[in-house]
Amino acid sequence: MADILYTYKNSVYANITNKCNCRCTFCIRFQKDGIGSSDTLWHQQNPTKEEVLDAIRNFDFTGFDELVFCGYGEPTCALDILLAAAKTAREEKGLKTRLNTNGLGNEENGRNIIPELSEVIDSVSISLNAPDSAKYQEVTRPQFNDGFEKMIDFATKCRDEIKDVKWSIVDVLPEEDIEKCKELSEKTGVQLRIRHFSKNSQ
Repeated sequence: MADILYTYKNSVYANITNKCNCRCTFCIRFQKDGIGSSDTLWHQQNPTKEEVLDAIRNFDFTGFDELVFCGYGEPTCALDILLAAAKTAREEKGLKTRLNTNGLGNEENGRNIIPELSEVIDSVSISLNAPDSAKYQEVTRPQFNDGFEKMIDFATKCRDEIKDVKWSIVDVLPEEDIEKCKELSEKTGVQLRIRHFSKNSQ
């Protein structure tokens, strides 16, 4: 049975769904079954809202001050669960909440979900993955057309409403692409975090 909550390095993560609207060429879920304290993050059946809330309520968060929504799926593909779980984490456990996302949640849900997220999410990390639309489509392989543009729109809306928003890329990108990502960051006012590649990357 897959873990709903697991620890990795200094954080607790919530694995609320295995559904994803991208098939990134580098995705860790195609390389191994689990990360950190979890042997497997593959749900035989995606958890219900009640199961996720119970997992949060019963977890000992001693020594941790944040819950990160990031597992073997895209959290905004289970928006109702994400919103309820983040609310519970903040109100009942006194935790900060972070969403790690591909930035396609508006497209997935057919509306602007950022006002809802802003009520329960403290910070957002968005996978940028590539500096332009062509390379993004090739690497991320989203189910939607114009995924790159929609991801950028999501990021800038988060910047305006949630404030603490960052793009992340991994340092395996060519130096030229990293520089273009830095330029995009400066142009949009969305901070860029460059992560060191690891087979355990989150």
